[in-house]
Amino acid sequence: MMWYIMKKSIVVIGLLIMALVRFADAQQYDIQLDNKIYADGIASVKLVAGDDQLADPVGVLGETMFHISFDDLNLEIRHLKYTFIHCTYDWQLSQLNPIEYIEGFMEEDITKYDHSFNTIEPYQHYEAIFPNENISFSKSGNYILYVYDDTPDNPILTRRFMVMETLPAKILCDVHPAFDVNNKFTHQDIDFTVFTGAYRIRNPQQSVRATIQQNGRWDNAKIGLIYRSGSATELNFHYLDGSNSFPGGSEFRTFDISTLRSNADRIVGISFVNRHTHAYVLQDDARPYAAYESRGNMNGHCYYRNRDLNNEYSEDYVFTHFTLKSDFPFTDGNVYVFGELTDWELQDEAKLHYNKEFDFWETELLLKQGAYNYQYVYLPYGSNEIDASYIEGSHYETNNIYNVYVYFQEEGSSYDRLIGFQSCTIADE
Repeated sequence: MMWYIMKKSIVVIGLLIMALVRFADAQQYDIQLDNKIYADGIASVKLVAGDDQLADPVGVLGETMFHISFDDLNLEIRHLKYTFIHCTYDWQLSQLNPIEYIEGFMEEDITKYDHSFNTIEPYQHYEAIFPNENISFSKSGNYILYVYDDTPDNPILTRRFMVMETLPAKILCDVHPAFDVNNKFTHQDIDFTVFTGAYRIRNPQQSVRATIQQNGRWDNAKIGLIYRSGSATELNFHYLDGSNSFPGGSEFRTFDISTLRSNADRIVGISFVNRHTHAYVLQDDARPYAAYESRGNMNGHCYYRNRDLNNEYSEDYVFTHFTLKSDFPFTDGNVYVFGELTDWELQDEAKLHYNKEFDFWETELLLKQGAYNYQYVYLPYGSNEIDASYIEGSHYETNNIYNVYVYFQEEGSSYDRLIGFQSCTIADE
């Protein structure tokens, strides 16, 4: 009996070591600790807390369930798995070994998948909910969800998500017109105060960092902010140098392709050509100097749905056409459609091209049925900084959503705990 127990223990330990080696190798492959898609045909990726498509991927340790979903338009035969990678406050690999933050198995299969229902563009839909009885995490902080096909050297996608401590610090935010008089009417400052509560923070200058994120974007997030003043129980992040300042931009443009039986919001035509469905968005105008216009929207996000059929996985994919009219040329850079519909990236297929015959800029994107927000952004040649104001204008009144994250690396610890999270807008004032 004793020999059987010892043999079983050796097998378990051996499997654990194999899993750790396998996972360690995953961190050496060519993936980015960011929201990225690596495999052709993968589309409509959503990672949210709970079951709300518009929820941020941030939750509470031991309480929140995360939901990942995506489609494979190439209909590849895959054996998809996922695991977690723990990161620092600034999205670098943390010093933790996987066994220190992953509970259960080091990887888990994605077992829920199904074929699209009655769609012209066929696809395989995948989804998973975590943590679960097979895999979970024991530490708070920043995480990467890493999805791969069978082995870690076949990456499919990576997604960022955040796990907060069960006793979070309280954060009070104040979104207001920029302190800088030159940007007062175009930018927004985000000041905030952290009430540390149960956390004993002896040296906040070294151990506390904060991040501000605008509308769920990471490309323009303010990362690594240090407190400016306060006490052991109250940390103030109030800046006068623009460290906490964002261009306000304009309210996002909208369109709706959740029905293909009639023209919905800002859709002027729907056609079926060469066995594909096409939808045409109302022509847009560049508006860099237009007055602020209030408009309810989803702050750049999208909501997948099919109003024509009440069946799971019935949302079809539609070639969606965009046109932009501008009184000024784009000679020193490129223009892109931008938002969650492009994964908050500058995608080649989202780049607009000039149509000389009709004197407008145009492109088309293959999009899943639903309601969408978007904007046009400009990238000057030789620059890596996206400029949304060049075409859309910028206003201090714009109802952007700002997420504030506060991290604390306890003395003697080797990782950054997420001790606070708060969302705020200028409308809260």
